[in-house]
Amino acid sequence: MAEIKLTIDGKPCTARPGQTILEAAKASGIYIPALCHYEGLKPSGSCRICTVKVNGRPAAACTQPVAEGLVVETATPELEDMRRALVEMLFVEGNHFCPSCEKSGNCELQALAYRFGMLVPRFPYQWSVREIESVSPRLLMEHNRCIQCRRCVEAIRTPDGRRVFAAQERSGRLRIGVDPELAAGLDEDTARKAMAICPVGAILYKEVGFAVPIGRRKYDRSPIGSDIETK
Repeated sequence: MAEIKLTIDGKPCTARPGQTILEAAKASGIYIPALCHYEGLKPSGSCRICTVKVNGRPAAACTQPVAEGLVVETATPELEDMRRALVEMLFVEGNHFCPSCEKSGNCELQALAYRFGMLVPRFPYQWSVREIESVSPRLLMEHNRCIQCRRCVEAIRTPDGRRVFAAQERSGRLRIGVDPELAAGLDEDTARKAMAICPVGAILYKEVGFAVPIGRRKYDRSPIGSDIETK
């Protein structure tokens, strides 16, 4: 199968047919941030943080397939400011109190805020009123932190393929709901997978708390994306 040649940030790159720009960039040691994308899941492009310029036009890198001769820009000042704005919007739209969050140090949203040098959001806080659901004997759903990336919707299923999580309502009323009956039947491994696949602290395995000491968590040790950029 012939390789596809393209240019990413001025660097000649090769990719396999069927790869996305995000995958091709990662294989070439170029980090493109994303929150809704997760390895092994069908990409949705819902968070838009992976937006790049393809031949001068914006596109979601996690859904845009590679093609011969593409010229991709991933980190222009305009794109970086847009990504920072999207991260800031996610912070002000929800209620994120990082110091008290069990996911602190392992949270991808928090790690992107550090990467983009976010100190104070440019937008006013919404202080949304959201509940906390005790959805099963093993899981807690903290809607204050949910960024509606839909990873859990795609990844967490019962043995017969039924979705445990689902998007409910539309537009400003959109929320990620949980089927309490299906959630109650989750085994320990699937429940822990649900917590791990959430990029923030919206899905919590009960009684875990701060399982890893501060200073030893994933993004305490190295910035998000650094594992890709060292390739």
